[in-house]
Amino acid sequence: MRKKIMPLLVFLSVALNLAFVVVWAARALPTHLAGHHGPSHEEGIWCPLHRRLGTTEAQWREIEPRAAEFQKSAQAVSAEINCARAEMIDLIAAPEPDRHAIRAKQEEIVARQRQMQELVIDHLLSEKNFLTHEQQQQLFRMMRQQSGCAGHGPMTGRGPVQPAGEAGDGKAARQLFPAGG
Repeated sequence: MRKKIMPLLVFLSVALNLAFVVVWAARALPTHLAGHHGPSHEEGIWCPLHRRLGTTEAQWREIEPRAAEFQKSAQAVSAEINCARAEMIDLIAAPEPDRHAIRAKQEEIVARQRQMQELVIDHLLSEKNFLTHEQQQQLFRMMRQQSGCAGHGPMTGRGPVQPAGEAGDGKAARQLFPAGG
């Protein structure tokens, strides 16, 4: 029994950690970007995270196009992950579940999650080039605090697994990136 549950627990742990990153990214980059190429110059720095970091207009001119492209890519991958999750639920719910098909779908989801992680990592590495050392420290300190990493929590894999409804519910992101910035 334990051998059957361990892969599911690992999968759920990865999914919850990824959900946090996606929620964080979605809250850091307003959803109103979907469908248009970004705010006009009069709007200034629309991202609450970058306002909080004290990003200058010059920095923002470099960061904003990358942030908009990241959001577009992350939304696409997130939609693919959600679709694959729904398909996996259907496979599990079938009267005669096909373990091979379920495992294949699980591998597809893990591959998409890795793709999302790569997007986030690439975006953060790119953004670092435009932030001062102090802004970088503040950004990563906020990420550690909101993800539980400051105390070796969920993102490091050393903390306790949180019950459903706590991890990835957006509470941490809402605290870090309040609506209306």
